[in-house]
Amino acid sequence: MRLAKRFGRTRALEDVTFEVKDGEYLCVLGPTGSGKTTLLRLIAGIIEPDEGEVFMDDERVNDVPAEERNAVYVPQTYALFPHMTVLENVMFGPEARQEPANEAYEAAMRVLRLVRLDHRADAFPNELSGGMQQRVALARGLATGFKLLLLDEPLGALDARLRLELRGDLRRLAKESGLTVIHVTHDQEEAMTVADRILVLRMGRVQQHGTPFHVYNRPENVFVANFVGRTNFLEGIVEARNRERSTVRLRGSLSVDVADTSHEDEEDVIVAVREENTLLTGDDPGEGRNVLDGEVTQIYFLGAYIRLEVRLRNGDVVSSLMPTDILLGKFRVGDRVWVSFYPGSALVYDYPTLGLRHELEAY
Repeated sequence: MRLAKRFGRTRALEDVTFEVKDGEYLCVLGPTGSGKTTLLRLIAGIIEPDEGEVFMDDERVNDVPAEERNAVYVPQTYALFPHMTVLENVMFGPEARQEPANEAYEAAMRVLRLVRLDHRADAFPNELSGGMQQRVALARGLATGFKLLLLDEPLGALDARLRLELRGDLRRLAKESGLTVIHVTHDQEEAMTVADRILVLRMGRVQQHGTPFHVYNRPENVFVANFVGRTNFLEGIVEARNRERSTVRLRGSLSVDVADTSHEDEEDVIVAVREENTLLTGDDPGEGRNVLDGEVTQIYFLGAYIRLEVRLRNGDVVSSLMPTDILLGKFRVGDRVWVSFYPGSALVYDYPTLGLRHELEAY
């Protein structure tokens, strides 16, 4: 597919091209307004593209009605039938496909047990919480028997604990049932947990498409590095390089070494280092490369981890994410500290045409 869609002057999607293999679990990841839902609706046949084609099983389906595409779209807004019970809502799909009543019932109860709502089978939608209604909508989609499942933020309205539990269940059911899934989310951790591959969208354009490991460890641009995981960004100029390393000059006469050697001398670059790769110590290590001193400005307790924000001597702010058992009680706001990172843990990007701040923005 090579899709484009506009609503008036708003460009929702532009030149979006990708493939999904049979049985694959693809997560479409991006911020609000990036075009994720529009993409699902185009695939489902609910709206038509302005440009491009949609293929299913090597057949062009642009002119095929939504109900004949062998795909089920589970919207973010539930769309349940208010006059039907939970069980009747979930049985609707199998019955519409003229499955025997006993088989439709078994399929419905199986997925209701999956979403932990079999005990509310006789309830009506208005008797359920928003999170429960979303789980019914998910169950109804799963019960249809269609091989392509299009999920729009399927876990968004659930509480944190249930969301974590259902992630694994959802992927397991999809794999056991041989389903192909396109799952839209803005939750990076959710995408990393369930996906075989991740498609990152920003402002209607594909930023990266790859495995969770590849997207996290080798983000292709500054936006992906910032959106998927937490990353420190340092602006600099390549000062010198050899076969193994480059030296990048930062503001305030600071400099760091990186393993990247692909940029020319005097080229403006962005050095990106994940927070978990940004090390921190309260002892002066003396002279050394990639050792930058600063002052602790904020401390955040995150349970198993602690995040410390440090203002470097040149005014740049970086963060370090380290296990609580290492950092708890060791530092206070105002303490002088030293941060460091290994040259091989840094990624280096061309300096964005519109500047770093613009590249970090979601819109």
